[in-house]
Amino acid sequence: MTKRLLPTLFLAVVTAAAAESGGRVKCVGGTLPAFPADTKATIQTADRSALVLVAATTTARIPYRKINLIEYGQDVGRRYVLAVLVSPIFLLSKARAHYITLGYTDDTGRQQAIVLRVDKRSVKTTLAMLEARTGRAVRFRDEEARKALHG
Repeated sequence: MTKRLLPTLFLAVVTAAAAESGGRVKCVGGTLPAFPADTKATIQTADRSALVLVAATTTARIPYRKINLIEYGQDVGRRYVLAVLVSPIFLLSKARAHYITLGYTDDTGRQQAIVLRVDKRSVKTTLAMLEARTGRAVRFRDEEARKALHG
């Protein structure tokens, strides 16, 4: 009995980890009414035909073949609050927020968009996965974003 339970448990853990391989995101804008600004979600990349966004109350499935825009950009800001509260040395550091904008057509053929704030630890893998699955190259908002991603 134990010999059968261990592989099943291992498979369940691996499947759960693969389903969340895209990481956590925050929706900061877009045309999906089910994902208003500040909605926290998880990107699931286990499905090979569609990007799946899972929030606490809803799920969206965007087929990769319908994605027609992948754009990456950053918002770079100084850490003024930390400089005032902790130390002026924080003025020398920058806080970067990473954004991925996806454009796609919905089931009715209308153009839609969603803007996601992505964790810095998962932005490269998420963009690589999107490029591979959609066959589209990432557009960069500016040269700073290109340098940050490609070094």
